[in-house]
Amino acid sequence: MKLQRTWAVARKEFLHVLRDPRSLAMAVAMPALLLILFGYALSLDVDNVPLAVWDQSGTERSRELISHFAGSRCFSVRTYVTSYKDLMGAIDQGEVMMGMVVPRDFAEQVEAGRDAPVQLLVDGSDSNTATIAIGYADVIAELYALDLNTELSQRRGGARPTIPLDVRPRVWFNEELASKNYIIPGMIAVIMMVIAAQLTSLTVSREWERGTMEQLISTPVKSAELIVGKLAPYFVIGICDVVLAVVMGDFVFHVPLRGSLGLLFGTSMIFLVGALSMGILISIGTKNQLLSGQVAMLATFLPAFVLSGCIFTIANMPAVIQWVTYLVPARYFVSLLKGIYLKGIGLEILAGQIGLLVAYAAGILFLAHVTFRKKLE
Repeated sequence: MKLQRTWAVARKEFLHVLRDPRSLAMAVAMPALLLILFGYALSLDVDNVPLAVWDQSGTERSRELISHFAGSRCFSVRTYVTSYKDLMGAIDQGEVMMGMVVPRDFAEQVEAGRDAPVQLLVDGSDSNTATIAIGYADVIAELYALDLNTELSQRRGGARPTIPLDVRPRVWFNEELASKNYIIPGMIAVIMMVIAAQLTSLTVSREWERGTMEQLISTPVKSAELIVGKLAPYFVIGICDVVLAVVMGDFVFHVPLRGSLGLLFGTSMIFLVGALSMGILISIGTKNQLLSGQVAMLATFLPAFVLSGCIFTIANMPAVIQWVTYLVPARYFVSLLKGIYLKGIGLEILAGQIGLLVAYAAGILFLAHVTFRKKLE
C-alpha cells in the first residue's frame, strides 16, 4: 500500500465532503442535535409524581401526613377530591398518577397507637415509574410512622424508641442519581455508531451510481488504498464529533469526566474505525445509496440503542438476548465510556473490552478489504 495513492483517494473524498453541504451538515450538526434531543428529552428520573388526595379525616394528623408527601421532591399534590369517582376520573384523564385516600378514623387510630391504613391508588400504565413511585411512598410513610412513634412515646413518658437497623446508603460514581450522567455517555456511543456508518455507507455505492467506479478500477489504486483513503476524511470528522460530544457533555449537561481524556479519545478512535468500516462494508455490498443508508440505519441504530446497555440494563434482558448483545460492538464502547466518565477507571481494568473493540475494528476492516477486492476481480 503506497501512501501517495492513499492520500490521493483521501484528498478526493475530502473535496467531495467539503463540496457537499448536506453531508457536512449531517456529519457535524446531526450529532449535536441528537445529543441535545436525547440529553434533554430522555430522562429516567422520577420526580414530582402528580398526586391527588382525598382527605376524609380532615384533621391535623392527616394534614401532617399529606405535608410529608407535598414537601418532598418526589410528589406534587395536584388536586384534592371528595369522592372515589373524582379520584378515579383524575387518574383516568392522566391528571395524576397516584391517588391517596386518608380514612375518617385516621387521627383516632394514630392517637390510640394502632395501625392506621392509608390507601394508595397507582396508575400502572407505566410500570417502571409506578414501581419507583410506590417505593418513594413507602419510604415517606415509614419516616412519618417513625416520627409518630417517637412523638407518642415521649408524650407518654417512655424512652425514645430504638431503631434495630439503621441503613445509611452511600452512592458512588453518580452521587446525585441523575439519569443524564448515565444516559449521555451511552448516547455518545450510539450517535457515533449511527453517524459514522451512515456517512461511509454512501461512499462506494455513490461511485457505482455515478459510474466513476470503473475509472477507479482502471487505476493502479489497490483495494486497501481505496478503503483507507475513503475512511480517512470521515475518521477526521468522527474525531471532531467526539470533541464536540465531550465539550457538550461537560459544559451543556455537566456530566463529570473522572477518567483519562487520552484513554477516552483512544478508545473512540478504535470504535470509529470499526463503525466506519461497517459503513464501507454495507456500501460495498449494496452498490445503492438509498439502500445503503437504510441498511446502515437498521444495522447500527437499533442494536446500538437497544442492545448496548446505554439505556436498558442488559442483565434484565432474557438470556438469549444477553448472548446476542456480545455481538454488538457498541456494548463494549458504552461500558468503556461509562467507566471512564463516571468511575474514572483506567487501562488496567478496561484492557479486555478495548481488546474486543480492536478485534472488531480489525475484523470489519479486513472483511471490507476482502469483499471489495472480490468486486474488483
